[in-house]
Amino acid sequence: MADNDSVLAAARSWAGAPLAIATVTSTWGSAPRPRGSHMLVHGDGRFEGSVSGGCVESDILATAAEVIAGAPFVVKRYGVADAAAWDVGLPCGGEIEVMVQPVSPHGFDPALFEAVEAARADGRAIDLSTDLSSGVTTQGAAGAFVNRYDPPRRLLIVGAVQIAQTLCGLARELGIATTLIDPRARFLTPERFPGVTLDDRWPDEALAALRPDAASAVVTLSHDIKIDDPALVAALKAPTGYVGALGSRRSHAARLERLVAAGIGPDDLARIDGPVGLDIGAIGPAEIALSIAAAMVRSFHAR
Repeated sequence: MADNDSVLAAARSWAGAPLAIATVTSTWGSAPRPRGSHMLVHGDGRFEGSVSGGCVESDILATAAEVIAGAPFVVKRYGVADAAAWDVGLPCGGEIEVMVQPVSPHGFDPALFEAVEAARADGRAIDLSTDLSSGVTTQGAAGAFVNRYDPPRRLLIVGAVQIAQTLCGLARELGIATTLIDPRARFLTPERFPGVTLDDRWPDEALAALRPDAASAVVTLSHDIKIDDPALVAALKAPTGYVGALGSRRSHAARLERLVAAGIGPDDLARIDGPVGLDIGAIGPAEIALSIAAAMVRSFHAR
């Protein structure tokens, strides 16, 4: 499922206004936006979101204006631009199919935005189905096009160390809500982590309250087994989407022995990415943070 957070926020802000919604229903080749991506268009011409990263948005805006004015829903296909410089197309070489519907009970019912928001707030995924012959989207019914909306991505970092400073910034740029957990007051300060949600509870208590789900990542960085081990036990007892633990191969082997003694089974032990991060030959805190962010994103997409 594509990242449509800004579209959902706009739908909340523009509730009651005349709207149309464009959705990428199919992609081929080097498509700039994934299947399920939305673009919401207001009757006054404002829009939020993207279906192609800028290649076909102008044509979608014109089509959306027609749909808002009463034209029926439409599915349009865009491919490689030909020799005409101003033709609408995808110079990257891919192809996409985009559906444009009115936001109405006879298209994309406005109540569906509320259903998606409620499911996401509860940590649940939700599927919406669209009948491509009528252009009507419903919840739960079978349809030719099904779009899945996952809960918002979250990163729960355990250990307010230098790596965490860069990792928090990377997560922010990726649109991943981040909470930094560390019971050590001298480490966990707003000066070291400006704009980050800080949690000074012990990690097992914090994770029990934060309830990581399949769209959540838990990464332990403290190098203190009294802090990291309880966090890993709590993360593995939940349906956490990505669990990473900093440390060398030797320290990770010792960590696995401690977790076995704590009652963690082999299937859950295999869920731990340890040593954490993609092997990019990272040197220094910033590069290690980059490798962790890449591994986390890869894990989210693999689902």
